[in-house]
Amino acid sequence: MPTDPDAPLRITAFDWVPDFARGYVRDLRPRWACEEIGLPYSTRLISAIDRPADHYARQPWGQVPVIDDDGLCMFESGAILLHLGEKDERLLPRDREGRARVTSWLFAAYNSVEPLFFEIGNVEIFAAGKEWAKLRRPSLLEEAGQRLDRLETALGTRDWLAGEFSIADIAMVTVLRDATGADLLEQRPRLAAYVERGTSRPAFQAALAAQLADFRPDPVAA
Repeated sequence: MPTDPDAPLRITAFDWVPDFARGYVRDLRPRWACEEIGLPYSTRLISAIDRPADHYARQPWGQVPVIDDDGLCMFESGAILLHLGEKDERLLPRDREGRARVTSWLFAAYNSVEPLFFEIGNVEIFAAGKEWAKLRRPSLLEEAGQRLDRLETALGTRDWLAGEFSIADIAMVTVLRDATGADLLEQRPRLAAYVERGTSRPAFQAALAAQLADFRPDPVAA
C-alpha cells in the first residue's frame, strides 16, 4: 500500500540517515503496523542534521517517529503502536487476556531487550576501538545472551509472542533486527527463525521499501 499524501494519519520521519541506519530508523514500526491493516498514511520528512524547531515541540528530543492522526499528536513508537492497535484487532486483541499478553510483550521488547542492544550498538559502532568499550563488550554480550536465552525459551514453538501476530511482534522483531555482532541470533535458531518470519511478511517488506524510498542520497542534497 503506497503512502497517501491526503491521509489523515501522518508519520514524521527523517529524509536522510547514514547508510548503516537505513532500514532501521524507528518510523519503520508505525509504517509496518499501517501496512498490516491497510491503513493509509502520509509522511512528513525532516532533516536529521538540522531538525526544525517545531519538531522539538512535538518530540522533546527531536527523535522520530511522531504521528499526527487527524489532529492527535503522539511520539514514542510503543505508544504509537498501541494507538494503531486500537484501530484493528489484527494488531491488538480485544479480549482482556489477549490484550494483556500483547501489551506485556510490547513493553518487554522496549524495556527488557532493546536497552541492551542500544548499548551493544554503542560498543560495536559508536565507541568501537575505545578501551572502555573493549572492556565492556564481553560482559555485555554475556548479559544479552542470557536475556535472549530467556526470550527464546518463552517463545517456545509458537510463531508469535502472544498467539496471533500483533504489535508485540512488530516491536520485538524490529528490536532483534538491531542485534549487531557476536552472532547473538545465529546462536539461537528459534529467535533467528522468528525474526525471519517477521521480516518476510509482505507488510514489513512494504514498510521497509517505503522508508528506504524516502531517504535522499546525502544531507547536502536535502
